[in-house]
Amino acid sequence: MSRKRNLRNENQTRNKNGNKKIKKKNKKTGMVNTMEGWPPKTGSGSAVTNRHASDNGAKLIFKDPVLCAEFLRGYTDIPLLKDVQPEDIEDVSERFLPMFQEGRDSDAVKKVRLKGLKRDGMEMYLIAIVEHQSKIDYSISFRLLRYVVMVLTDYESELERLYPGITKTKDFKYPPILPIVYYEGKESWSAVKDFHDKVYLSDVLGEYVPKFQYMVVPLHDYSNADLVEKGDELSLLMLINKLQNSSEFKHLKDIPTDYLKNLSENTPEYLLHLVGKIIATLLYKLNVPRDEVEEFTDKIERREFDMLFDCFEAYDVQETRRISREEGRKEGRKEGRKENLIGLICKKMKRGYGVTEIADMLEEEVTTVQEICDVVNEMGYDSSPEAILGRWNEKKSVIKNQSA
Repeated sequence: MSRKRNLRNENQTRNKNGNKKIKKKNKKTGMVNTMEGWPPKTGSGSAVTNRHASDNGAKLIFKDPVLCAEFLRGYTDIPLLKDVQPEDIEDVSERFLPMFQEGRDSDAVKKVRLKGLKRDGMEMYLIAIVEHQSKIDYSISFRLLRYVVMVLTDYESELERLYPGITKTKDFKYPPILPIVYYEGKESWSAVKDFHDKVYLSDVLGEYVPKFQYMVVPLHDYSNADLVEKGDELSLLMLINKLQNSSEFKHLKDIPTDYLKNLSENTPEYLLHLVGKIIATLLYKLNVPRDEVEEFTDKIERREFDMLFDCFEAYDVQETRRISREEGRKEGRKEGRKENLIGLICKKMKRGYGVTEIADMLEEEVTTVQEICDVVNEMGYDSSPEAILGRWNEKKSVIKNQSA
């Protein structure tokens, strides 16, 4: 059978630029599945740079399909999403976040396949826009409305490019879009949820002013018992994320052992690593020392969940210890912290982490981590942190003298 015949049987054609253009039709109705090829893939050059360090945890959560599926299933209360699985979710954030301009890369845009729901015999999809907020934003209703319009405009433009004239037809419809605000703040969400209520004279003009609502998923409205009942990896992350300061760790000592045992036995290996990485980011925000964060995440990766909260009482004094260190820092103590950092970096290198990953996990500058990694590669993993620090200082001194 010829290649041309094969392409026809696969229902594929090519556009002027030589890219594949999918035209899947329902045999009975002749309708085109317009969601199948949209949105097109974009290059990595349009990626948004995260300008907010506190968003790192949310970024990692919504980027992962398993955790994102747990979020959509367990926290949106939308019947259509009760059975959504990781394989039903396609991340399309890279295409849209640059359009949003002020959008951060902790925000996410997902294309979700709705299993069991068909129109004219073809699968249907929903677009979920997840906006991460740590504070109340009173302009959020209009911003999300703009985001929705941008996504729909892109959909219309792309479909018109692929199938000229299709958007002018009577049967053409836009995909459903679900705007969600994932809110981590402790104060109750008080921004209006309906754009209609943000417009003057909306009570007079009534139906002629757009009605647009978004969903809020407020983290602190969930009790610890509510989250434990979920029994999934995301619930553990939310339990940690609810903590406002290190003194609140004691509230996690009473988490049921069955809950922790279930996570320990059933969490996939890759997800253990990711959960550890996210929790490390959250703990650093609470000023927990690096060595204790390292110990905590090691327990996660070793599946020692039953021992996870054993030493949480010690964390009650971490803020006091941090303030004390800041007030009484001396050169020797600085050197000690550098040696501790070198030790942590060596551990991460042995586990195969790259420079960028290590910098992200330890919240250090990439250049600093790169310099230390270069010295470790030069001297070997078995060299003492003190020796590595000495060599690092030598190299920095040489560079400083050369530039003088």
